[in-house]
Amino acid sequence: MAAATAKSAPPIGVAHFSSILLPPAEFAKAAARAGFSRVGLRLHPAFPGAPYYELPVGGSAAGELKSVLAGEGVEVFDIEFFVIDPSFDAPSMEATVAAAANIGARRLSVCGDDPDQARLVSNLSDFCSLADRYGLAVDIENMGWRVTRTFQDSVGLVKASGARNAGALVDGVHFFRNGGTLASLRTEIDRVKHVQLCDVTGPAPVTPEEMITEARGGRFAPGEGELPLKELVAAVDRSTAISVEVPLAGSAAPETHLKHLYDRAEELFGPDR
Repeated sequence: MAAATAKSAPPIGVAHFSSILLPPAEFAKAAARAGFSRVGLRLHPAFPGAPYYELPVGGSAAGELKSVLAGEGVEVFDIEFFVIDPSFDAPSMEATVAAAANIGARRLSVCGDDPDQARLVSNLSDFCSLADRYGLAVDIENMGWRVTRTFQDSVGLVKASGARNAGALVDGVHFFRNGGTLASLRTEIDRVKHVQLCDVTGPAPVTPEEMITEARGGRFAPGEGELPLKELVAAVDRSTAISVEVPLAGSAAPETHLKHLYDRAEELFGPDR
């Protein structure tokens, strides 16, 4: 069962990428023991060769996961990860969207990587329509090596889509490393439905390869780097979902890693938030 806390922290989730080698049911158990009350799951590959898990509707794996979630008092919040590139086809994603809804997910995470802006907007709109039929929302995450590079790019894409269920996902490393500021966040705060916490140190990477290396293997637990994360969480509405995404590196056990992430994230929240 997710641990209670005396602090005034909101429900805190954890992204599957934080311990991606754990299958969904095992990840949910480990997350609950660490104190998390929500999990994100990777049901679609983020890039070629990336690990992910399939949970088809009616399958035994989905049934097992739902039993674990109920027993541990944990919910699925978001499902990753969909890349809207030139080959993206929203209808082909329906089985994954249905699987997400079947396990109780609320939101789907995407990035935009199509230089044809009109096609990118059209495909996002189509995907949002598909998600809406299943009661899900869609969040666009900016990444420095993608076409949708900055937070402002994400917000612009949300606005251009015209989709009522589209929002922006603010990930600490991608937001701050690509020009995001607390002032720009506050200006578009109504568009932000999900914040992912992590930390980094040192100069911002410059090349796409350096950005990818940092994002996938150079993150630190919240509060262990240089990002203004306390100010970030203070700037968002209390209804905004908060999660942690820090891939496991080194030899630590997944359970130890997840507990460390939870403890450090909880420290960002004071009693007045």
